[in-house]
Amino acid sequence: MRRTRPPAALLLIAPSIVFMAALFLWPLIAGVTQAFSGPDGPTTTYVRRMADDPYFWEATRNTALLIVVLIPLQFVLAVVMALLMRERPRFAGFHFYIWVVPLAISDLAAGLVWLSIFTDRGYLNSVLDSLGLGTYAWLSFENPGTMFLAVVVAELWRATSLVFVIVIAGLQGVPRDYDEAAAVFGATYWQRVRHVILPQLRPSLQVALILRTILALEAFAVAQALTGRNFPLLVGETYQWYYQLQNPNVATAIALVVLVLSIVAAVGYLRLMRSPEAR
Repeated sequence: MRRTRPPAALLLIAPSIVFMAALFLWPLIAGVTQAFSGPDGPTTTYVRRMADDPYFWEATRNTALLIVVLIPLQFVLAVVMALLMRERPRFAGFHFYIWVVPLAISDLAAGLVWLSIFTDRGYLNSVLDSLGLGTYAWLSFENPGTMFLAVVVAELWRATSLVFVIVIAGLQGVPRDYDEAAAVFGATYWQRVRHVILPQLRPSLQVALILRTILALEAFAVAQALTGRNFPLLVGETYQWYYQLQNPNVATAIALVVLVLSIVAAVGYLRLMRSPEAR
């Protein structure tokens, strides 16, 4: 009897299936099991304990607020910087390397850099004091507005370069012929950006948006270095429950919340930013 060989397509994707099962599916199953299993079997005790923790809801609010404020600012800055680079200014290579320097700095190191600026005896207060304006407790729990501002500024400096690099890469695939043709027909620069360049950047912007939202949901080290638990975030709460409170079950439940939010955000962006032809 002649043996049937598996389809070639299945053989090609088999390594990817094994990779995804080992690095995503199995940890997911283990996480769900840990969050919903207790000594006596299945339970929702850990999820209820998570929901009863006031820090969890404050962390959820702070994480959502950070995403709503941070992501639009990062994309505006990244697109503006990429468009400036597209015009090939003098020393363009030097500007590019300066803008992507934060990519080489870890999250915690970036937090410590900005801590030296915003702390009570930091560089910012030193400048204000030398100008006779007095000092300000930027990172005090009594000033949640400036505490949030410090986290936003630090994350903006640290992570905008990632979006910038993705947009620069996308611009390499945008033919200048379309832009020049639109200019010949009288389109202004901003009309060309809106109707010619940005539509062709949709795939790159989609990838950048998904990555940055997921990474913003996982933000932790920068806020931890700047504010400790005065400005809790979701991933920070997993750290607190796992290491400080010695409860990995509740920590896993919070991690699953982050996972679900990441999947919902990714699917939402994919549907929202589909090309008109694919709808």
